[in-house]
Amino acid sequence: MNFVEVVGIQVDTRHFIGGERIASTETFTNTSPIDGSFLGEISRGGTAEVDLAVTAARNAFPAWAAMGPAKRGALLLKLAELVEANIENLAQLETMDNGSLLRSHRRGVMPRVAMNIRFFAEWAINELKHEVFETRGHSNNISWDPSGVAALITPWNAPLMLATWKVGPALAAGDTVVLKPAEWTPLSASFFADLTVKAGIPAGVFNVVQGFGREAGAALTAHPGISRISFTGSVPTAKVIAHAAADNLTPCSFELGGKSPLLVFDNADLDLAAELAVEQYDNAGQVCLSGTRILVHESVADVFAEKFRDRAAKLTQGDPRDPETDIGPQIHQTHFDRVKGFVDRAKTDGQSIVMGGEPNSELGGLYFKPTLVKNPAPGSEIVTAEVFGPVLCMQTFTSDEQALEMANGTEFGLAAVVVSGSRAHADRITKDLVAGTIWVNCFFVRDLRAPFGGSKKSGVGREGGNWSFDFYADVKNTVISPNGWKE
Repeated sequence: MNFVEVVGIQVDTRHFIGGERIASTETFTNTSPIDGSFLGEISRGGTAEVDLAVTAARNAFPAWAAMGPAKRGALLLKLAELVEANIENLAQLETMDNGSLLRSHRRGVMPRVAMNIRFFAEWAINELKHEVFETRGHSNNISWDPSGVAALITPWNAPLMLATWKVGPALAAGDTVVLKPAEWTPLSASFFADLTVKAGIPAGVFNVVQGFGREAGAALTAHPGISRISFTGSVPTAKVIAHAAADNLTPCSFELGGKSPLLVFDNADLDLAAELAVEQYDNAGQVCLSGTRILVHESVADVFAEKFRDRAAKLTQGDPRDPETDIGPQIHQTHFDRVKGFVDRAKTDGQSIVMGGEPNSELGGLYFKPTLVKNPAPGSEIVTAEVFGPVLCMQTFTSDEQALEMANGTEFGLAAVVVSGSRAHADRITKDLVAGTIWVNCFFVRDLRAPFGGSKKSGVGREGGNWSFDFYADVKNTVISPNGWKE
């Protein structure tokens, strides 16, 4: 069967290659994390399908690159309009596929998909330039040339939105694309592929190969026809991709895991601090940026903890299609078991679980209660490893120096949240925090003009603004002499 119907929306389950739908002889089963219901059998790609997709993308590349930013941008702006016209369909599909809140998909996530595409299309047209400068009378002219075929491997926690952080700049830069979505969430990428056809994007410019990382992903990242690899996911997988890319010297951009701190200082607004801390349960804790390590000044720890518990107690866990729900399920049984394993081992190690710490027995299935581990042992697994579920740790500190040592004391450096009542104090703290993004008295404010990425093992490279184009393009300097001209 080549199509599935999900909440009345028809989605093709085949790959999208060279503007055509291509089926594989093998398939894999896709189910909904909401209730385990069957969603469909999805074509399972491997080396053969990847070869077809890369060939299609390479064949389409010269004409797409030659279009220039304005003509490419016009098609991408049409694509953004089509996304906006299909926000409800995309929201319904992705909620069924990954269990995130329907209200969030409607209000923020899917509108952001359209915004991502529109932003990078307009940036390539209006902002991608460098002022000409002179060297001994010679002019230096900087340009961004399309680099070839971009392999994009994307995660399941915000499948289409995170994909368009990559698809937008890659296509706007003049690259062609082979996208491999996460096998747990293939539906929105397939629906999106049909929108690219309606937008008039030429065949082969955008391709989707579905399948597992060890098969389709491995074939894609090792392919000699790939010019760029962008991956969002785990550190172990990034290491495998880096090894594969090394044989072809393919440049890689990695946005990886995090174990971010949320620092609450003694001069902080504790109501605001508690509100921001509870926000870290967003998307059932399946957010790489989450400040899962709450570090609180000892003098305000008890008051903060009480305010946190009061706010957390008001969260409603349940079906993500219900507008009253705040926390939905974990994405998949494999991931649910992983999250539960972290908490179970913390209990075995004697860590203090003061909230949650177990599956939600009233709901069953993949619903895990929002959990708080209080004063876990320094260096313990629950403190240092990325759980990627609704599991937060709370520790205390007595000085700024100790807070910074604790905050920087992991192998990650993706993000941080600082809650302080003094701007000067916050400035001193942020100066020494190791993180790609730091939010002060706020959380999750993201502007595509700003760089996004991680330090240490949280990533390689940055996305956003010119940083995205620096990666997807070949940046060129043409030096022109003032002499020798006859006309």
